[in-house]
Amino acid sequence: MKFIDPKTDYAFKKIFSSAQSKNILISFLNALLYEGQNTIRDLEFIDTYEPGSVAILKDSYLDVRAKLDNGSTVIIEMQVLNIEGFNKQVIYYAAKVYVNQLQRGKIYTGLKPVISLTIADFTMFKESEKIITRFAFKEWDNSFVYPDSDIELFFVELPKFKKKLANLENITDKWLYFMKHTNSLEVVPESMELVPEISQAFTIANEANLTIDELQQLEKQEQFIIDRKGAIAFSKEEGREEGKIEGREEGKIEGREEGRKELILSLIERLLGTIDANIKERFNQLSNRELEELIKIMLEFKNISDLVAWLDKTRH
Repeated sequence: MKFIDPKTDYAFKKIFSSAQSKNILISFLNALLYEGQNTIRDLEFIDTYEPGSVAILKDSYLDVRAKLDNGSTVIIEMQVLNIEGFNKQVIYYAAKVYVNQLQRGKIYTGLKPVISLTIADFTMFKESEKIITRFAFKEWDNSFVYPDSDIELFFVELPKFKKKLANLENITDKWLYFMKHTNSLEVVPESMELVPEISQAFTIANEANLTIDELQQLEKQEQFIIDRKGAIAFSKEEGREEGKIEGREEGKIEGREEGRKELILSLIERLLGTIDANIKERFNQLSNRELEELIKIMLEFKNISDLVAWLDKTRH
């Protein structure tokens, strides 16, 4: 058997937000938010996955949203790219969902709690070894919780989960193992198959149960993620190399800058598609400072029009 990678947001939404996924999501949330306790007994999907309804390339939408049986809204995002501003993005989404509950003329007491759960395929908090981290409004010195603190942020950092299959101790461990290792498995582990919800999740994740169109969309998204990871790695390498350029002979510097522009342009075309000669000419006129700004912002471009708009703004 071959399984799709649940860390891809397309696959994540299919596994946890399909019509048959309610019990799966309840088990998953109880495991990650409430240490396996049966706290959540029911929920209602706010938007349910349907084949073909998920964008191929993720920009800024939440993977899964559901209303819990206590009235709270949970928003869940699978994030594989550590993009600039992501920490602020998490707060923005949670606050937006919280504020949008309040209709004109309604009173604030009608607001219900919002729980944001982010599963990150990268390390976010180097100062802590905890895999699951919880944030809430608390008093600075005495750490008591703010009354009616209705927004909670949970983060799961998958790279920090190191347990092997033989060492899984509880339902939380099993779901973390599922998220991190499913795409590298060839069979469903016996210890995980004993959990009905995880067994069902493996069934949905089995590539044999996907349509050709779903597989094609999944492959495109996986390639998109690989390209963006490459662009991020390149940006970091450029930051490390920036200081090394100083002091070199002028001819060598100019040659390096020309090669650098070609590489940046190649990455942009992999992300956005072929760029015409007019745009390339405008790109080649960018100064070193403008190139640095472009490297930082280009991962946010959705299409070539965004690049053109940035060039228009930068060169005027």
